[in-house]
Amino acid sequence: MKKLHFVMIVALAAVGGCFGNPVTYRDQPLVAKVQTGMTKQQVIEIGGEPAMTLTRKAQPGSCYEYLFTHAGERQPYMVSFDANDNVDHKDFRTCAFWDEYQENAKVPFYMDPGYGK
Repeated sequence: MKKLHFVMIVALAAVGGCFGNPVTYRDQPLVAKVQTGMTKQQVIEIGGEPAMTLTRKAQPGSCYEYLFTHAGERQPYMVSFDANDNVDHKDFRTCAFWDEYQENAKVPFYMDPGYGK
């Protein structure tokens, strides 16, 4: 598990130069107005159609992924929905990252084969 965290941190640091500053986008309607509990339709009314839609693997539900651009920089933004199609999370990361994070969160630390290494 510690190796996985290290690899993820290095990968995010390397990719970090490709993405913009989340503070730049905090006033975007999608970021400022979407709240936990909203429906997919409400999210689309605020932010438009997503660039990508993914079915979550770790937990039942789906995820909308948007891509903001500003001054040549790109910033992913995701809105995650539970099994009832209501917003349960939003973040300046990708849907794939969030799904993997949720999957890893399911494994108790003492059952992780890499624990203590």
